[in-house]
Amino acid sequence: MPVKLPKNLPAYASLEKENVFVMSYDRAARQDIRPLKVLILNLMPTKEVTETQLLRLLGNSPLQSEITLLRTASYEATNTAAEHLSAFYKTFDEVKAQRFDACVITGAPVEHLDFEDVTYWTELTKILDWADTNVFSTLYICWAAQAGLFYQYGLAKRPMSQKVSGVFRHTLVKKCSPLLRGFDDEFWAPHSRNTEVLRGDVLACAELDLLAESAEAGVYVAASKDLRRVFVTGHSEYDAETLHLEYVRDASKGLNVPPPKNYYLRGETGAIPPIFWRAHAMLLFNNWLNYCVYQETPYDYVI
Repeated sequence: MPVKLPKNLPAYASLEKENVFVMSYDRAARQDIRPLKVLILNLMPTKEVTETQLLRLLGNSPLQSEITLLRTASYEATNTAAEHLSAFYKTFDEVKAQRFDACVITGAPVEHLDFEDVTYWTELTKILDWADTNVFSTLYICWAAQAGLFYQYGLAKRPMSQKVSGVFRHTLVKKCSPLLRGFDDEFWAPHSRNTEVLRGDVLACAELDLLAESAEAGVYVAASKDLRRVFVTGHSEYDAETLHLEYVRDASKGLNVPPPKNYYLRGETGAIPPIFWRAHAMLLFNNWLNYCVYQETPYDYVI
Protein backbone atom coordinates (compact mmCIF):
# COMPACT_ATOMS: atom_id res chain seq x y z
CA MET A 1 0.00 0.00 0.00
CA PRO A 2 1.15 3.57 -0.61
CA VAL A 3 2.06 6.63 1.38
CA LYS A 4 -0.38 9.49 0.92
CA LEU A 5 1.39 12.63 -0.29
CA PRO A 6 0.57 15.95 -1.92
CA LYS A 7 1.08 15.41 -5.64
CA ASN A 8 3.22 18.57 -5.90
CA LEU A 9 5.71 17.44 -3.23
CA PRO A 10 9.03 16.96 -5.12
CA ALA A 11 9.52 13.53 -3.53
CA TYR A 12 6.25 12.35 -5.12
CA ALA A 13 7.61 12.48 -8.66
CA SER A 14 10.99 11.03 -7.64
CA LEU A 15 9.41 8.04 -5.89
CA GLU A 16 6.90 7.47 -8.69
CA LYS A 17 9.81 7.18 -11.15
CA GLU A 18 11.37 4.55 -8.87
CA ASN A 19 8.10 2.59 -8.95
CA VAL A 20 7.49 3.25 -5.26
CA PHE A 21 3.75 3.13 -4.54
CA VAL A 22 2.67 6.70 -3.71
CA MET A 23 -0.89 8.03 -3.79
CA SER A 24 -2.34 11.52 -4.05
CA TYR A 25 -4.80 12.75 -1.44
CA ASP A 26 -7.60 12.78 -4.04
CA ARG A 27 -7.16 9.12 -4.91
CA ALA A 28 -6.74 8.08 -1.27
CA ALA A 29 -9.99 9.82 -0.31
CA ARG A 30 -11.88 7.37 -2.54
CA GLN A 31 -10.62 4.36 -0.57
CA ASP A 32 -12.54 3.07 2.47
CA ILE A 33 -9.56 2.55 4.76
CA ARG A 34 -7.99 4.33 7.72
CA PRO A 35 -4.35 5.00 6.87
CA LEU A 36 -1.73 5.13 9.56
CA LYS A 37 -1.03 8.74 10.49
CA VAL A 38 2.76 9.16 10.39
CA LEU A 39 4.57 12.30 11.53
CA ILE A 40 8.13 13.00 10.30
CA LEU A 41 10.12 15.56 12.29
CA ASN A 42 12.81 16.42 9.75
CA LEU A 43 15.88 17.95 11.42
CA MET A 44 18.25 17.36 8.51
CA PRO A 45 19.52 20.41 6.58
CA THR A 46 18.82 18.89 3.13
CA LYS A 47 15.16 18.28 3.87
CA GLU A 48 14.02 17.31 0.37
CA VAL A 49 16.68 14.59 0.11
CA THR A 50 15.74 13.20 3.52
CA GLU A 51 12.04 13.28 2.65
CA THR A 52 12.64 11.09 -0.38
CA GLN A 53 14.87 8.68 1.53
CA LEU A 54 12.35 8.13 4.31
CA LEU A 55 9.26 8.08 2.12
CA ARG A 56 10.90 5.44 -0.09
CA LEU A 57 11.06 3.13 2.93
CA LEU A 58 7.64 4.00 4.33
CA GLY A 59 6.12 3.59 0.88
CA ASN A 60 7.31 -0.01 0.58
CA SER A 61 5.01 -1.15 3.38
CA PRO A 62 1.73 -2.98 2.61
CA LEU A 63 0.08 -0.47 4.96
CA GLN A 64 -1.33 2.83 3.73
CA SER A 65 0.13 5.79 5.61
CA GLU A 66 -0.70 9.47 5.64
CA ILE A 67 2.39 11.63 6.09
CA THR A 68 2.67 14.93 7.96
CA LEU A 69 6.02 16.73 7.70
CA LEU A 70 7.10 18.67 10.78
CA ARG A 71 9.81 21.34 11.17
CA THR A 72 11.12 23.27 14.13
CA ALA A 73 9.74 26.74 14.77
CA SER A 74 12.63 27.78 17.01
CA TYR A 75 15.22 27.28 14.27
CA GLU A 76 14.78 28.42 10.68
CA ALA A 77 16.32 26.00 8.16
CA THR A 78 18.77 27.68 5.80
CA ASN A 79 19.36 24.88 3.27
CA THR A 80 15.74 24.43 2.21
CA ALA A 81 13.66 26.99 0.35
CA ALA A 82 11.18 28.88 2.52
CA GLU A 83 8.52 28.20 -0.12
CA HIS A 84 9.02 24.43 0.30
CA LEU A 85 8.76 24.64 4.08
CA SER A 86 5.67 26.82 3.88
CA ALA A 87 3.95 24.55 1.39
CA PHE A 88 4.65 21.15 2.92
CA TYR A 89 5.68 21.51 6.56
CA LYS A 90 3.81 22.21 9.78
CA THR A 91 5.06 23.40 13.15
CA PHE A 92 4.42 21.72 16.49
CA ASP A 93 1.73 24.24 17.41
CA GLU A 94 -0.18 23.18 14.29
CA VAL A 95 -0.19 19.45 15.12
CA LYS A 96 -0.09 19.23 18.92
CA ALA A 97 -3.88 18.82 19.21
CA GLN A 98 -3.71 15.69 17.01
CA ARG A 99 -2.76 12.09 17.65
CA PHE A 100 -0.51 10.04 15.38
CA ASP A 101 0.07 6.33 15.01
CA ALA A 102 3.80 6.74 14.35
CA CYS A 103 6.54 9.34 14.32
CA VAL A 104 10.02 9.41 12.76
CA ILE A 105 12.59 11.86 14.12
CA THR A 106 15.65 12.29 11.90
CA GLY A 107 19.27 12.92 12.71
CA ALA A 108 20.80 16.41 12.72
CA PRO A 109 24.32 17.81 12.18
CA VAL A 110 24.67 19.12 15.75
CA GLU A 111 26.75 16.38 17.38
CA HIS A 112 29.48 18.85 18.34
CA LEU A 113 27.06 20.64 20.68
CA ASP A 114 25.86 19.59 24.10
CA PHE A 115 22.19 18.72 23.85
CA GLU A 116 21.07 21.72 25.91
CA ASP A 117 23.05 24.05 23.60
CA VAL A 118 21.12 23.04 20.48
CA THR A 119 18.93 25.95 19.41
CA TYR A 120 15.75 23.90 19.28
CA TRP A 121 16.43 21.63 22.28
CA THR A 122 13.58 23.03 24.40
CA GLU A 123 11.17 22.65 21.49
CA LEU A 124 12.39 19.09 20.84
CA THR A 125 11.89 18.04 24.46
CA LYS A 126 8.32 19.38 24.33
CA ILE A 127 7.73 17.24 21.25
CA LEU A 128 9.23 14.16 22.95
CA ASP A 129 7.00 14.65 26.00
CA TRP A 130 3.96 15.17 23.78
CA ALA A 131 4.78 12.05 21.73
CA ASP A 132 4.54 9.86 24.83
CA THR A 133 0.78 10.44 24.96
CA ASN A 134 -0.03 11.42 21.37
CA VAL A 135 2.08 8.98 19.29
CA PHE A 136 1.90 5.21 19.58
CA SER A 137 5.49 4.44 18.49
CA THR A 138 8.39 6.76 17.67
CA LEU A 139 11.47 5.86 15.61
CA TYR A 140 14.57 7.94 16.41
CA ILE A 141 17.45 8.09 13.89
CA CYS A 142 21.16 8.83 14.58
CA TRP A 143 21.47 12.09 16.57
CA ALA A 144 17.79 11.93 17.47
CA ALA A 145 18.39 8.44 18.90
CA GLN A 146 21.16 9.82 21.11
CA ALA A 147 18.99 12.78 22.10
CA GLY A 148 16.08 10.53 23.01
CA LEU A 149 18.26 8.12 25.00
CA PHE A 150 19.72 11.08 26.91
CA TYR A 151 16.47 12.91 27.59
CA GLN A 152 14.30 9.91 28.38
CA TYR A 153 16.79 7.56 30.06
CA GLY A 154 19.76 9.70 31.06
CA LEU A 155 22.22 7.90 28.75
CA ALA A 156 25.07 10.24 27.79
CA LYS A 157 26.56 10.47 24.33
CA ARG A 158 30.31 9.93 24.23
CA PRO A 159 32.81 11.50 21.80
CA MET A 160 34.68 9.08 19.56
CA SER A 161 38.38 9.32 18.72
CA GLN A 162 37.53 9.23 15.01
CA LYS A 163 34.31 9.67 13.08
CA VAL A 164 32.45 6.44 12.39
CA SER A 165 31.61 6.67 8.70
CA GLY A 166 30.89 3.80 6.33
CA VAL A 167 28.80 0.68 5.98
CA PHE A 168 29.29 -1.81 8.79
CA ARG A 169 28.46 -5.43 9.51
CA HIS A 170 25.93 -5.92 12.31
CA THR A 171 24.70 -8.85 14.37
CA LEU A 172 21.42 -9.48 16.16
CA VAL A 173 21.42 -9.36 19.94
CA LYS A 174 17.76 -10.17 20.59
CA LYS A 175 16.59 -12.33 17.68
CA CYS A 176 13.09 -12.80 19.12
CA SER A 177 12.18 -9.11 18.85
CA PRO A 178 9.29 -8.46 16.40
CA LEU A 179 11.31 -5.51 15.09
CA LEU A 180 13.94 -7.96 13.78
CA ARG A 181 11.68 -10.61 12.25
CA GLY A 182 13.13 -11.88 8.99
CA PHE A 183 16.57 -10.34 9.57
CA ASP A 184 19.65 -12.31 8.64
CA ASP A 185 21.94 -13.06 11.57
CA GLU A 186 24.39 -10.60 10.00
CA PHE A 187 23.47 -7.54 7.93
CA TRP A 188 24.98 -4.25 6.74
CA ALA A 189 23.96 -0.68 7.56
CA PRO A 190 25.50 2.80 7.12
CA HIS A 191 26.70 4.99 10.00
CA SER A 192 27.88 8.59 9.99
CA ARG A 193 28.56 10.11 13.41
CA ASN A 194 31.19 11.45 15.78
CA THR A 195 29.58 10.34 19.05
CA GLU A 196 28.11 7.15 20.47
CA VAL A 197 26.02 5.68 23.26
CA LEU A 198 27.94 2.95 25.05
CA ARG A 199 26.76 -0.66 24.92
CA GLY A 200 27.21 -1.03 28.68
CA ASP A 201 24.99 1.99 29.33
CA VAL A 202 22.17 0.52 27.24
CA LEU A 203 22.49 -2.91 28.89
CA ALA A 204 22.47 -1.31 32.34
CA CYS A 205 19.14 0.42 31.67
CA ALA A 206 16.35 -1.92 32.80
CA GLU A 207 13.80 -0.12 30.61
CA LEU A 208 15.70 -0.81 27.36
CA ASP A 209 16.59 -3.79 25.18
CA LEU A 210 19.70 -3.86 22.99
CA LEU A 211 18.51 -5.44 19.74
CA ALA A 212 21.39 -5.14 17.24
CA GLU A 213 25.01 -3.98 17.28
CA SER A 214 28.23 -3.78 15.30
CA ALA A 215 31.71 -4.77 16.47
CA GLU A 216 33.06 -1.66 14.69
CA ALA A 217 30.20 0.85 14.96
CA GLY A 218 28.76 -0.10 18.35
CA VAL A 219 25.11 0.03 19.38
CA TYR A 220 22.78 0.04 16.38
CA VAL A 221 19.19 -0.65 17.52
CA ALA A 222 17.84 -0.28 21.04
CA ALA A 223 14.22 -0.03 22.09
CA SER A 224 11.93 0.33 25.07
CA LYS A 225 10.43 -2.94 26.29
CA ASP A 226 7.06 -2.11 24.71
CA LEU A 227 8.65 -0.93 21.40
CA ARG A 228 6.99 2.46 21.67
CA ARG A 229 10.42 4.06 21.47
CA VAL A 230 12.86 2.65 18.90
CA PHE A 231 16.39 4.07 18.65
CA VAL A 232 18.47 3.50 15.50
CA THR A 233 21.94 5.03 15.65
CA GLY A 234 22.75 4.55 11.96
CA HIS A 235 21.28 5.70 8.65
CA SER A 236 19.64 2.76 6.91
CA GLU A 237 17.76 5.27 4.75
CA TYR A 238 20.91 6.60 3.04
CA ASP A 239 21.25 6.63 -0.75
CA ALA A 240 24.26 5.13 -2.54
CA GLU A 241 26.13 8.45 -2.76
CA THR A 242 25.20 9.98 0.62
CA LEU A 243 28.33 8.89 2.49
CA HIS A 244 30.51 10.14 -0.36
CA LEU A 245 28.82 13.55 -0.38
CA GLU A 246 29.30 13.85 3.37
CA TYR A 247 32.96 12.89 3.08
CA VAL A 248 33.54 15.49 0.35
CA ARG A 249 31.73 18.12 2.43
CA ASP A 250 33.80 17.40 5.55
CA ALA A 251 37.10 17.22 3.65
CA SER A 252 36.38 20.55 1.92
CA LYS A 253 36.04 22.12 5.37
CA GLY A 254 39.52 20.87 6.26
CA LEU A 255 38.23 18.33 8.76
CA ASN A 256 40.45 15.31 9.39
CA VAL A 257 37.89 12.62 8.56
CA PRO A 258 38.60 9.11 7.31
CA PRO A 259 37.09 7.86 4.02
CA PRO A 260 33.92 5.85 4.63
CA LYS A 261 34.81 2.25 5.58
CA ASN A 262 33.62 -0.78 3.61
CA TYR A 263 32.16 1.58 1.04
CA TYR A 264 34.16 2.75 -1.99
CA LEU A 265 34.59 0.20 -4.76
CA ARG A 266 38.15 -1.18 -4.85
CA GLY A 267 38.99 1.33 -2.10
CA GLU A 268 39.01 4.15 -4.67
CA THR A 269 37.67 7.42 -3.24
CA GLY A 270 34.70 8.51 -5.32
CA ALA A 271 33.89 5.03 -6.67
CA ILE A 272 30.27 4.86 -5.49
CA PRO A 273 29.11 1.32 -4.66
CA PRO A 274 25.75 -0.23 -5.44
CA ILE A 275 23.44 -0.17 -2.43
CA PHE A 276 23.86 -3.34 -0.39
CA TRP A 277 21.91 -2.28 2.72
CA ARG A 278 18.46 -1.40 1.35
CA ALA A 279 16.80 -4.80 1.88
CA HIS A 280 17.61 -4.54 5.59
CA ALA A 281 16.35 -0.93 5.64
CA MET A 282 13.05 -1.90 4.01
CA LEU A 283 12.56 -4.75 6.49
CA LEU A 284 13.37 -2.54 9.47
CA PHE A 285 10.76 0.06 8.51
CA ASN A 286 8.18 -2.55 7.49
CA ASN A 287 8.57 -4.40 10.79
CA TRP A 288 8.33 -1.17 12.75
CA LEU A 289 5.15 -0.04 10.98
CA ASN A 290 3.55 -3.48 11.17
CA TYR A 291 4.53 -4.95 14.53
CA CYS A 292 5.17 -1.80 16.58
CA VAL A 293 2.36 0.32 15.16
CA TYR A 294 -0.35 -1.33 13.03
CA GLN A 295 -0.74 -4.53 15.06
CA GLU A 296 -0.88 -2.58 18.34
CA THR A 297 -2.65 0.70 17.58
CA PRO A 298 -6.42 0.79 18.15
CA TYR A 299 -8.46 1.69 15.09
CA ASP A 300 -9.69 4.93 16.67
CA TYR A 301 -6.36 5.97 18.22
CA VAL A 302 -6.28 9.19 16.21
CA ILE A 303 -9.90 10.15 16.83
